[in-house]
Amino acid sequence: MQHKPAHILGEGGELNDAVWMDVLQAVDKTYADLIEYQEKLEARNNELQALRRFLGSIMSSVSDHLIVVEREGEIGNASASFCSALGMERDDLSGHMITEFFDGPEREKLMQAIADVIQRREEATIEVLLTTPTGKDPVEYKIAPRLDRRRKGIGAVLTGRPLGELRRAYSELEESHQQLKETQTQLVRNEKLASLGRLLAGVAHELNNPISFVYANTHSLEKYAERFETYFDRVQSGASREELIALRADLKLDRAVTNLRDAVGGARDGAERVRDIVEDLRRLSAEGSGEMIRFDLVETARVAANWIQRGSKTALTIRFEGKEQVIAIGRPGHIQQVLMNLVQNSVDAMAGQDDPQITIRADYEDGTAQLRLCDNGPGIPAEIAQTIFDPFFTTKDVGQGTGLGLSISHKILEEHGGSLSLCEKVKDGACFCMTLARGDEG
Repeated sequence: MQHKPAHILGEGGELNDAVWMDVLQAVDKTYADLIEYQEKLEARNNELQALRRFLGSIMSSVSDHLIVVEREGEIGNASASFCSALGMERDDLSGHMITEFFDGPEREKLMQAIADVIQRREEATIEVLLTTPTGKDPVEYKIAPRLDRRRKGIGAVLTGRPLGELRRAYSELEESHQQLKETQTQLVRNEKLASLGRLLAGVAHELNNPISFVYANTHSLEKYAERFETYFDRVQSGASREELIALRADLKLDRAVTNLRDAVGGARDGAERVRDIVEDLRRLSAEGSGEMIRFDLVETARVAANWIQRGSKTALTIRFEGKEQVIAIGRPGHIQQVLMNLVQNSVDAMAGQDDPQITIRADYEDGTAQLRLCDNGPGIPAEIAQTIFDPFFTTKDVGQGTGLGLSISHKILEEHGGSLSLCEKVKDGACFCMTLARGDEG
C-alpha cells in the first residue's frame, strides 16, 4: 500500500488538499518550463543550423578566398574558392596548417603578418604567392584578427583576392585600350586622307600653274642659251666686227639679255611658289602626334582654309576677323585637320548657293584660345543638332561622307583638353566654336 507523505497529511492522517494542489501545480509549472525551454532550444538549434547553412553558402559562393585560421595557423574553415585554387575538397582541408600552401619566404612572411595582426588586434594587407597545382599565383590577403569575449586574439580571418587573373585582365584591358588608340589614330589618318583626296584636284591645279611657268621660262632660257652659244662660237672663230654686229642684231641678243633676266626671275618665282605649296602640304599632312606645342591658331586656320578654297569648284569668300595672332597649345597637325573638316563641311552645305561665305574669328576668351567658324548656309536643324557629333552620323548622300569627320574632330579637341561645339543659334547658317588652352601666358 502506497503511503502519502506525512507533511501533507492532516491531524487525523488525512491528506491536506491545499498542500497537495500546490505540489501538483509546481510539477505542472516545472513541466511547462521544461517544454518551453525545449522549444527554445529547438528554435535556437534551427537558427544555428540556418546560420551554418548560410555561412556554408557564403563559403561556397564567394569568389575571393576566405580562410579562418587558429592562432597557430591551423585552418578551421575555408571558402570553396580557396579549396578550388588548391585542388582540394573542403572536408580534406580541415586540420591542415595554412603554411603548407606557401613556400619558403612566403610562408614566413604570411605567418609573421598573422602573428602581428593577432598581437596588435589591427587589420593588415599582404601580398604572397600561393602554391597551387598550376604554379605560384599572387594573392592579396586582408588579415583581420579573431577575438574572444575578453578581446583576446584567438586567430585570424584572411580574405584574399587572386591577383594573377586580375593582372591578366588588366593586361588584356591595356592591350585592348592600346588597340583602340591605334584604331582611333588610323581613323584620324583615314579621315585626313579622305580630306586630302577631296583636295587633289585643287592641289594638282595649284602645282601645275607654277610648274608650267617654270617650264616655260626654262624653255626660254634654253632658247636664249642657244643664241649666245652661236654668237660666242663666231667670236672664237675670228669673225669680223661687222659680221658680229650683224649676227648680234640677227639673234636679237640685246632683247635676249633683258628677257633672260625676266625668265630667270619668273623661274625663281615659280620655284618659290612650288616650295610654298609643298611646305603647306607638309604642314597639312603632319601627323600631329607627340608633345603639345605652342602654335598660332590663326595661321593654322589660314592654311587649312586656303587649301579648301583652292580645291573648291565654286567661288568662295573666306574672311578672318579678331586678333591677327592667337597662340594656343596643342598638336597643329590635328587641329589643322579639324579646321579643314569644318571648312569643308561648310563648303558642302553651301553647294549651289550664291555668294557662299565663311567667317573665321579667333580671340582669347575666358582664359582660353577660341575660334569661331560660321557660314551663311542653310544651318543645322534643331532636331539633329544633338546628334551631329555621333560617329557615322551624316546628312550627305551615300558615298559622299563617312560620318566620322565631326566625331573625330570632337574627340581630338577633347584629347587636347578643349572643346568643339555647335554655337548658339545664329541668324543665318551654322557656327562652330573651338576652344583650346591658351599659349601666350607663362
